[in-house]
Amino acid sequence: MLLCVTASHKTASFDLLERLSRTPEGIATGLTETAECVQGAVVLATCNRFEAYVEMDEPVTAAGAIGVEAVLEAVQASTGVTPADLEGAYVVHSGRRVAEHLFAVASGLESVVSGEGEIAGQVRRALTTARAEGTTSPELERLFQRASQAQRKVKNVTALGRAGRSLVRLALELADSRIADWSAERVLLIGTGAYAAVTLATLRERGAVDIAVHSPSGRAEAFAAKHGIRALPATEYARAAASASLIITCTTAEHAVLDAEVLRAGRDLPASSAAPGCPVHAVSSSTPTQLVIDLGMPRNVSPDVAGIEGVSLLDLETIRLHAPLEELQATDAARSIVREAAETFHVVGERQSVTPAVVSLRSHIFGLLEAEIERARRRGDEDGRVEQAMRHLAGVLLHTPTSRAHELAAAGRGAEFSAALETLFGLTPDEDARSAETA
Repeated sequence: MLLCVTASHKTASFDLLERLSRTPEGIATGLTETAECVQGAVVLATCNRFEAYVEMDEPVTAAGAIGVEAVLEAVQASTGVTPADLEGAYVVHSGRRVAEHLFAVASGLESVVSGEGEIAGQVRRALTTARAEGTTSPELERLFQRASQAQRKVKNVTALGRAGRSLVRLALELADSRIADWSAERVLLIGTGAYAAVTLATLRERGAVDIAVHSPSGRAEAFAAKHGIRALPATEYARAAASASLIITCTTAEHAVLDAEVLRAGRDLPASSAAPGCPVHAVSSSTPTQLVIDLGMPRNVSPDVAGIEGVSLLDLETIRLHAPLEELQATDAARSIVREAAETFHVVGERQSVTPAVVSLRSHIFGLLEAEIERARRRGDEDGRVEQAMRHLAGVLLHTPTSRAHELAAAGRGAEFSAALETLFGLTPDEDARSAETA
Protein backbone atom coordinates (compact mmCIF):
# COMPACT_ATOMS: atom_id res chain seq x y z
CA MET A 1 0.00 0.00 0.00
CA LEU A 2 1.34 3.42 -0.99
CA LEU A 3 0.82 6.40 1.30
CA CYS A 4 1.69 10.08 0.99
CA VAL A 5 1.64 12.62 3.81
CA THR A 6 1.98 16.09 2.29
CA ALA A 7 2.18 19.65 3.60
CA SER A 8 2.51 22.40 1.01
CA HIS A 9 1.96 26.09 0.40
CA LYS A 10 -1.71 25.22 0.00
CA THR A 11 -2.08 23.80 3.49
CA ALA A 12 0.78 25.08 5.66
CA SER A 13 2.48 28.35 6.52
CA PHE A 14 5.87 29.17 5.04
CA ASP A 15 7.44 29.15 8.51
CA LEU A 16 6.18 25.62 9.13
CA LEU A 17 7.42 24.43 5.74
CA GLU A 18 10.79 25.96 6.47
CA ARG A 19 11.01 24.05 9.76
CA LEU A 20 10.08 20.82 7.99
CA SER A 21 12.62 21.27 5.20
CA ARG A 22 15.48 22.40 7.44
CA THR A 23 16.56 18.90 8.61
CA PRO A 24 14.62 16.26 6.65
CA GLU A 25 17.56 13.89 6.21
CA GLY A 26 16.79 11.38 8.97
CA ILE A 27 13.05 11.06 8.42
CA ALA A 28 13.06 8.26 5.83
CA THR A 29 15.67 6.30 7.76
CA GLY A 30 13.71 6.72 10.96
CA LEU A 31 10.58 5.45 9.25
CA THR A 32 12.12 2.29 7.86
CA GLU A 33 14.14 1.46 10.97
CA THR A 34 11.51 2.00 13.65
CA ALA A 35 8.24 1.01 11.93
CA GLU A 36 8.24 -2.68 10.99
CA CYS A 37 5.30 -2.34 8.61
CA VAL A 38 7.07 0.37 6.57
CA GLN A 39 8.73 -1.28 3.57
CA GLY A 40 10.20 1.89 2.08
CA ALA A 41 10.16 5.68 2.36
CA VAL A 42 11.11 8.65 0.18
CA VAL A 43 11.02 12.22 1.50
CA LEU A 44 10.60 15.26 -0.74
CA ALA A 45 11.40 18.55 1.03
CA THR A 46 11.45 21.95 -0.70
CA CYS A 47 10.76 25.53 0.32
CA ASN A 48 7.12 25.11 -0.69
CA ARG A 49 6.32 21.53 0.26
CA PHE A 50 7.18 18.60 2.48
CA GLU A 51 6.05 15.12 1.46
CA ALA A 52 6.74 11.64 2.81
CA TYR A 53 5.99 8.77 0.42
CA VAL A 54 5.72 5.44 2.22
CA GLU A 55 5.13 1.85 1.13
CA MET A 56 3.23 -0.02 3.83
CA ASP A 57 2.85 -3.75 4.41
CA GLU A 58 -0.75 -3.91 3.20
CA PRO A 59 -1.95 -6.91 5.28
CA VAL A 60 -1.35 -4.86 8.42
CA THR A 61 -4.64 -3.81 9.97
CA ALA A 62 -5.23 -0.04 9.68
CA ALA A 63 -2.02 0.31 7.68
CA GLY A 64 -2.92 3.84 6.61
CA ALA A 65 -3.39 5.18 10.12
CA ILE A 66 -0.24 3.42 11.31
CA GLY A 67 1.72 4.90 8.41
CA VAL A 68 0.57 8.46 9.13
CA GLU A 69 1.43 8.08 12.81
CA ALA A 70 4.87 6.73 11.89
CA VAL A 71 5.50 9.69 9.58
CA LEU A 72 4.48 12.22 12.24
CA GLU A 73 6.74 10.57 14.81
CA ALA A 74 9.69 10.49 12.41
CA VAL A 75 9.13 14.14 11.52
CA GLN A 76 9.14 15.13 15.18
CA ALA A 77 12.31 13.14 15.86
CA SER A 78 14.19 14.77 12.97
CA THR A 79 12.82 18.31 12.85
CA GLY A 80 11.23 18.96 16.22
CA VAL A 81 7.90 19.71 14.55
CA THR A 82 5.25 18.00 16.68
CA PRO A 83 2.02 16.35 15.51
CA ALA A 84 0.19 19.21 17.21
CA ASP A 85 2.17 21.72 15.10
CA LEU A 86 1.14 19.82 11.97
CA GLU A 87 -2.53 19.50 12.84
CA GLY A 88 -4.58 20.85 9.95
CA ALA A 89 -1.45 21.55 7.88
CA TYR A 90 -1.13 18.25 6.02
CA VAL A 91 -3.13 16.04 3.69
CA VAL A 92 -2.97 12.25 3.33
CA HIS A 93 -3.22 10.42 0.01
CA SER A 94 -3.37 6.63 -0.19
CA GLY A 95 -3.70 3.90 -2.78
CA ARG A 96 -4.11 4.94 -6.38
CA ARG A 97 -4.40 8.64 -5.45
CA VAL A 98 -0.70 8.69 -4.52
CA ALA A 99 0.53 8.25 -8.09
CA GLU A 100 -1.69 10.98 -9.51
CA HIS A 101 -0.57 13.38 -6.79
CA LEU A 102 3.17 12.74 -7.27
CA PHE A 103 2.88 12.89 -11.06
CA ALA A 104 1.12 16.27 -10.74
CA VAL A 105 3.77 17.51 -8.30
CA ALA A 106 6.64 16.41 -10.55
CA SER A 107 4.98 18.13 -13.52
CA GLY A 108 4.71 21.44 -11.68
CA LEU A 109 0.92 21.34 -11.45
CA GLU A 110 0.93 21.71 -7.67
CA SER A 111 3.60 24.41 -7.52
CA VAL A 112 3.10 27.98 -6.35
CA VAL A 113 3.31 28.98 -9.99
CA SER A 114 1.94 26.25 -12.23
CA GLY A 115 4.53 24.85 -14.60
CA GLU A 116 7.73 25.76 -12.73
CA GLY A 117 10.45 23.33 -13.71
CA GLU A 118 12.66 23.13 -10.62
CA ILE A 119 10.39 20.66 -8.83
CA ALA A 120 11.13 17.91 -11.40
CA GLY A 121 14.78 17.86 -10.38
CA GLN A 122 13.84 17.94 -6.72
CA VAL A 123 11.66 14.85 -7.19
CA ARG A 124 14.52 13.01 -8.87
CA ARG A 125 16.95 14.01 -6.12
CA ALA A 126 14.52 12.77 -3.46
CA LEU A 127 14.67 9.28 -5.00
CA THR A 128 18.46 9.46 -5.32
CA THR A 129 18.74 10.37 -1.64
CA ALA A 130 16.46 7.49 -0.65
CA ARG A 131 18.62 5.10 -2.66
CA ALA A 132 21.76 6.38 -0.96
CA GLU A 133 20.14 5.97 2.46
CA GLY A 134 18.79 2.54 1.56
CA THR A 135 15.17 3.49 2.31
CA THR A 136 13.52 3.04 -1.06
CA SER A 137 11.54 -0.01 -2.18
CA PRO A 138 10.70 -1.60 -5.56
CA GLU A 139 7.24 -0.01 -5.63
CA LEU A 140 8.54 3.43 -4.64
CA GLU A 141 11.26 3.09 -7.29
CA ARG A 142 8.59 2.36 -9.86
CA LEU A 143 6.44 5.25 -8.60
CA PHE A 144 9.18 7.88 -8.80
CA GLN A 145 10.54 6.64 -12.12
CA ARG A 146 7.06 6.82 -13.65
CA ALA A 147 6.65 10.30 -12.15
CA SER A 148 9.71 11.48 -14.07
CA GLN A 149 8.33 9.89 -17.25
CA ALA A 150 4.99 11.65 -16.77
CA GLN A 151 6.76 14.96 -16.15
CA ARG A 152 8.79 14.63 -19.34
CA LYS A 153 5.66 13.87 -21.35
CA VAL A 154 3.87 16.90 -19.89
CA LYS A 155 6.87 19.06 -20.76
CA ASN A 156 7.17 17.72 -24.30
CA VAL A 157 3.49 17.54 -25.23
CA THR A 158 2.02 20.64 -23.55
CA ALA A 159 2.98 24.28 -23.15
CA LEU A 160 3.08 23.89 -19.36
CA GLY A 161 6.84 23.48 -19.39
CA ARG A 162 7.05 27.05 -20.67
CA ALA A 163 4.25 28.50 -18.55
CA GLY A 164 6.26 28.99 -15.35
CA ARG A 165 8.84 31.09 -17.13
CA SER A 166 6.13 32.79 -19.16
CA LEU A 167 4.58 34.56 -16.17
CA VAL A 168 7.75 36.58 -15.71
CA ARG A 169 8.29 36.96 -19.44
CA LEU A 170 4.72 38.06 -20.07
CA ALA A 171 4.80 40.50 -17.16
CA LEU A 172 7.96 42.16 -18.42
CA GLU A 173 6.67 42.21 -21.98
CA LEU A 174 3.59 44.06 -20.72
CA ALA A 175 5.94 46.43 -18.87
CA ASP A 176 7.94 47.11 -22.07
CA SER A 177 5.37 49.61 -23.32
CA ARG A 178 6.10 51.91 -20.36
CA ILE A 179 9.83 51.31 -19.92
CA ALA A 180 12.09 52.97 -22.46
CA ASP A 181 15.44 51.94 -20.99
CA TRP A 182 15.67 48.96 -18.66
CA SER A 183 19.19 49.93 -17.60
CA ALA A 184 17.79 53.15 -16.14
CA GLU A 185 15.13 51.42 -14.03
CA ARG A 186 15.41 51.27 -10.25
CA VAL A 187 14.06 47.81 -9.49
CA LEU A 188 12.96 46.46 -6.12
CA LEU A 189 12.57 42.68 -5.97
CA ILE A 190 10.57 41.41 -3.01
CA GLY A 191 11.17 37.72 -2.33
CA THR A 192 14.15 35.36 -2.32
CA GLY A 193 12.81 31.97 -3.40
CA ALA A 194 13.47 30.02 -6.58
CA TYR A 195 10.98 32.12 -8.51
CA ALA A 196 12.72 35.30 -7.41
CA ALA A 197 15.93 33.93 -8.93
CA VAL A 198 14.13 33.32 -12.24
CA THR A 199 12.73 36.85 -12.11
CA LEU A 200 16.15 38.32 -11.44
CA ALA A 201 17.68 36.44 -14.36
CA THR A 202 14.91 37.63 -16.68
CA LEU A 203 15.37 41.24 -15.55
CA ARG A 204 19.08 41.06 -16.30
CA GLU A 205 18.39 39.60 -19.73
CA ARG A 206 16.39 42.74 -20.48
CA GLY A 207 19.22 44.98 -19.30
CA ALA A 208 18.21 45.92 -15.75
CA VAL A 209 21.25 46.66 -13.57
CA ASP A 210 19.99 48.70 -10.60
CA ILE A 211 18.28 45.94 -8.61
CA ALA A 212 17.74 45.69 -4.86
CA VAL A 213 16.09 42.86 -2.94
CA HIS A 214 13.98 42.80 0.20
CA SER A 215 12.85 39.71 2.05
CA PRO A 216 9.94 39.84 4.51
CA SER A 217 11.40 36.71 6.12
CA GLY A 218 14.91 38.13 6.50
CA ARG A 219 16.72 36.24 3.72
CA ALA A 220 17.74 39.22 1.61
CA GLU A 221 21.41 39.25 2.64
CA ALA A 222 22.09 35.67 1.56
CA PHE A 223 20.14 36.05 -1.69
CA ALA A 224 21.87 39.34 -2.53
CA ALA A 225 25.32 37.92 -1.84
CA LYS A 226 24.63 34.92 -4.04
CA HIS A 227 23.32 36.96 -6.96
CA GLY A 228 25.43 40.10 -6.69
CA ILE A 229 22.70 42.64 -5.95
CA ARG A 230 21.91 45.03 -3.09
CA ALA A 231 20.03 43.81 0.00
CA LEU A 232 17.63 46.14 1.79
CA PRO A 233 17.14 46.03 5.56
CA ALA A 234 13.61 46.34 6.92
CA THR A 235 14.32 49.92 8.01
CA GLU A 236 14.89 51.00 4.39
CA TYR A 237 12.03 49.04 2.85
CA ALA A 238 9.43 51.83 2.73
CA ARG A 239 11.89 54.36 1.26
CA ALA A 240 13.10 51.88 -1.37
CA ALA A 241 9.55 50.91 -2.29
CA ALA A 242 8.57 54.55 -2.77
CA SER A 243 11.65 55.40 -4.82
CA ALA A 244 11.69 52.32 -7.06
CA SER A 245 10.36 52.73 -10.58
CA LEU A 246 9.59 48.99 -10.81
CA ILE A 247 8.59 46.70 -7.95
CA ILE A 248 8.23 42.96 -8.46
CA THR A 249 6.91 40.73 -5.68
CA CYS A 250 7.23 36.95 -5.71
CA THR A 251 6.90 35.53 -2.21
CA THR A 252 4.68 32.85 -0.68
CA ALA A 253 3.58 35.10 2.18
CA GLU A 254 -0.07 34.68 3.10
CA HIS A 255 -0.47 38.41 3.75
CA ALA A 256 0.26 41.49 1.66
CA VAL A 257 3.93 42.51 1.78
CA LEU A 258 3.25 45.82 0.00
CA ASP A 259 0.31 48.16 0.47
CA ALA A 260 -0.62 51.81 0.08
CA GLU A 261 0.46 52.62 3.64
CA VAL A 262 4.03 51.43 2.94
CA LEU A 263 4.28 53.50 -0.24
CA ARG A 264 2.83 56.63 1.37
CA ALA A 265 5.14 56.26 4.37
CA GLY A 266 8.14 55.97 2.06
CA ARG A 267 7.13 59.04 0.09
CA ASP A 268 6.69 61.08 3.25
CA LEU A 269 10.24 60.37 4.39
CA PRO A 270 12.65 63.30 3.79
CA ALA A 271 15.25 62.72 1.11
CA SER A 272 18.03 62.99 3.67
CA SER A 273 16.76 59.84 5.41
CA ALA A 274 17.66 57.59 2.54
CA ALA A 275 20.46 55.18 3.37
CA PRO A 276 23.66 55.02 1.28
CA GLY A 277 23.08 52.94 -1.83
CA CYS A 278 19.32 53.56 -1.76
CA PRO A 279 18.83 56.57 -4.07
CA VAL A 280 15.49 58.38 -4.16
CA HIS A 281 13.46 58.10 -7.35
CA ALA A 282 10.99 60.91 -7.78
CA VAL A 283 7.42 59.91 -8.59
CA SER A 284 5.52 62.10 -10.98
CA SER A 285 2.02 63.12 -9.98
CA SER A 286 0.72 63.44 -13.53
CA THR A 287 1.34 60.08 -15.18
CA PRO A 288 1.94 56.54 -13.87
CA THR A 289 5.71 56.28 -13.42
CA GLN A 290 5.86 53.47 -10.87
CA LEU A 291 4.89 49.95 -11.93
CA VAL A 292 4.15 47.22 -9.38
CA ILE A 293 4.11 43.62 -10.66
CA ASP A 294 2.64 41.06 -8.27
CA LEU A 295 3.76 37.51 -9.08
CA GLY A 296 2.89 36.18 -5.63
CA MET A 297 0.42 33.45 -4.89
CA PRO A 298 -1.48 34.25 -2.77
CA ARG A 299 -1.31 37.89 -3.76
CA ASN A 300 1.59 39.82 -2.28
CA VAL A 301 0.28 43.32 -3.03
CA SER A 302 -2.78 44.95 -1.59
CA PRO A 303 -5.14 46.29 -4.29
CA ASP A 304 -5.11 49.68 -2.57
CA VAL A 305 -1.71 50.53 -4.08
CA ALA A 306 -3.46 51.07 -7.41
CA GLY A 307 -5.25 54.01 -5.82
CA ILE A 308 -2.03 55.91 -5.27
CA GLU A 309 -1.29 58.53 -7.90
CA GLY A 310 1.58 57.53 -10.15
CA VAL A 311 1.28 53.79 -9.40
CA SER A 312 0.11 51.08 -11.77
CA LEU A 313 -0.52 47.51 -10.54
CA LEU A 314 -0.11 44.39 -12.67
CA ASP A 315 -1.09 41.10 -10.99
CA LEU A 316 -1.21 37.44 -12.01
CA GLU A 317 -4.84 37.63 -13.05
CA THR A 318 -4.10 40.45 -15.49
CA ILE A 319 -0.92 38.78 -16.74
CA ARG A 320 -2.73 35.52 -17.47
CA LEU A 321 -5.39 37.38 -19.43
CA HIS A 322 -2.59 38.24 -21.86
CA ALA A 323 -1.18 34.70 -21.98
CA PRO A 324 -1.22 32.84 -25.28
CA LEU A 325 -4.18 30.48 -25.57
CA GLU A 326 -1.92 27.41 -25.61
CA GLU A 327 -0.58 28.32 -22.19
CA LEU A 328 -4.06 28.78 -20.76
CA GLN A 329 -4.95 25.33 -22.10
CA ALA A 330 -1.69 23.75 -20.97
CA THR A 331 -2.80 22.95 -17.44
CA ASP A 332 -5.89 21.03 -18.58
CA ALA A 333 -3.83 19.06 -21.09
CA ALA A 334 -1.20 18.33 -18.45
CA ARG A 335 -3.84 17.12 -15.99
CA SER A 336 -5.14 14.68 -18.59
CA ILE A 337 -1.65 13.30 -19.17
CA VAL A 338 -1.11 12.94 -15.43
CA ARG A 339 -4.41 11.11 -14.93
CA GLU A 340 -3.69 8.70 -17.77
CA ALA A 341 -0.17 8.03 -16.48
CA ALA A 342 -1.50 7.41 -12.97
CA GLU A 343 -4.12 4.99 -14.27
CA THR A 344 -1.49 3.10 -16.24
CA PHE A 345 0.71 2.96 -13.16
CA HIS A 346 -2.16 1.54 -11.15
CA VAL A 347 -3.14 -1.09 -13.73
CA VAL A 348 0.45 -2.27 -14.20
CA GLY A 349 0.90 -2.42 -10.45
CA GLU A 350 -2.25 -4.44 -9.95
CA ARG A 351 -1.21 -6.88 -12.67
CA GLN A 352 2.17 -7.26 -11.04
CA SER A 353 0.52 -7.86 -7.69
CA VAL A 354 -1.49 -10.79 -9.04
CA THR A 355 1.44 -12.30 -10.93
CA PRO A 356 2.66 -14.45 -8.00
CA ALA A 357 -0.80 -16.02 -7.74
CA VAL A 358 -0.89 -16.71 -11.48
CA VAL A 359 2.60 -18.24 -11.31
CA SER A 360 1.50 -20.44 -8.42
CA LEU A 361 -1.52 -21.67 -10.38
CA ARG A 362 0.51 -22.40 -13.50
CA SER A 363 3.22 -24.13 -11.48
CA HIS A 364 0.55 -26.28 -9.81
CA ILE A 365 -1.15 -27.21 -13.08
CA PHE A 366 2.08 -27.93 -14.94
CA GLY A 367 3.33 -30.00 -12.01
CA LEU A 368 0.23 -32.18 -12.29
CA LEU A 369 0.64 -32.24 -16.07
CA GLU A 370 4.22 -33.49 -15.97
CA ALA A 371 3.21 -36.28 -13.59
CA GLU A 372 0.41 -37.36 -15.91
CA ILE A 373 2.67 -37.19 -18.97
CA GLU A 374 5.20 -39.41 -17.22
CA ARG A 375 2.44 -41.93 -16.48
CA ALA A 376 1.34 -41.83 -20.13
CA ARG A 377 4.91 -42.51 -21.27
CA ARG A 378 5.12 -45.52 -18.98
CA ARG A 379 1.91 -46.83 -20.55
CA GLY A 380 3.39 -46.56 -24.01
CA ASP A 381 2.73 -43.12 -25.49
CA GLU A 382 5.40 -43.73 -28.11
CA ASP A 383 4.29 -41.16 -30.65
CA GLY A 384 3.72 -38.43 -28.02
CA ARG A 385 0.18 -37.74 -29.10
CA VAL A 386 -1.21 -38.07 -25.58
CA GLU A 387 1.45 -35.67 -24.25
CA GLN A 388 0.67 -33.18 -26.98
CA ALA A 389 -3.05 -33.35 -26.26
CA MET A 390 -2.53 -32.95 -22.54
CA ARG A 391 -0.26 -29.93 -22.95
CA HIS A 392 -2.80 -28.32 -25.26
CA LEU A 393 -5.59 -28.98 -22.77
CA ALA A 394 -3.55 -27.48 -19.93
CA GLY A 395 -2.99 -24.31 -21.99
CA VAL A 396 -6.69 -24.04 -22.78
CA LEU A 397 -7.68 -24.54 -19.15
CA LEU A 398 -5.18 -21.93 -17.91
CA HIS A 399 -6.15 -19.26 -20.43
CA THR A 400 -9.43 -18.22 -18.82
CA PRO A 401 -8.27 -18.01 -15.19
CA THR A 402 -5.10 -16.13 -16.27
CA SER A 403 -7.15 -13.61 -18.25
CA ARG A 404 -9.61 -13.33 -15.42
CA ALA A 405 -6.78 -12.66 -12.96
CA HIS A 406 -5.59 -9.71 -15.03
CA GLU A 407 -9.13 -8.36 -15.36
CA LEU A 408 -9.67 -8.56 -11.62
CA ALA A 409 -6.30 -6.94 -11.00
CA ALA A 410 -7.12 -4.03 -13.32
CA ALA A 411 -10.35 -3.54 -11.36
CA GLY A 412 -8.49 -3.57 -8.05
CA ARG A 413 -9.83 -7.01 -7.13
CA GLY A 414 -6.67 -9.08 -7.50
CA ALA A 415 -6.93 -10.24 -3.90
CA GLU A 416 -10.11 -12.12 -4.83
CA PHE A 417 -8.19 -14.25 -7.31
CA SER A 418 -5.52 -15.10 -4.74
CA ALA A 419 -8.19 -15.95 -2.17
CA ALA A 420 -9.96 -18.23 -4.66
CA LEU A 421 -6.75 -20.14 -5.38
CA GLU A 422 -6.13 -20.64 -1.69
CA THR A 423 -9.72 -21.80 -1.16
CA LEU A 424 -9.88 -24.18 -4.14
CA PHE A 425 -6.33 -25.49 -4.36
CA GLY A 426 -4.67 -24.44 -1.11
CA LEU A 427 -2.19 -22.36 -3.12
CA THR A 428 -0.42 -19.26 -1.82
CA PRO A 429 2.22 -17.28 -3.74
CA ASP A 430 5.63 -18.49 -2.62
CA GLU A 431 9.11 -17.05 -2.95
CA ASP A 432 9.67 -18.83 -6.25
CA ALA A 433 6.54 -17.18 -7.65
CA ARG A 434 7.67 -13.75 -6.44
CA SER A 435 11.04 -14.32 -8.05
CA ALA A 436 9.32 -15.17 -11.32
CA GLU A 437 7.38 -11.91 -11.04
CA THR A 438 10.52 -9.79 -11.12
CA ALA A 439 12.51 -11.97 -13.50
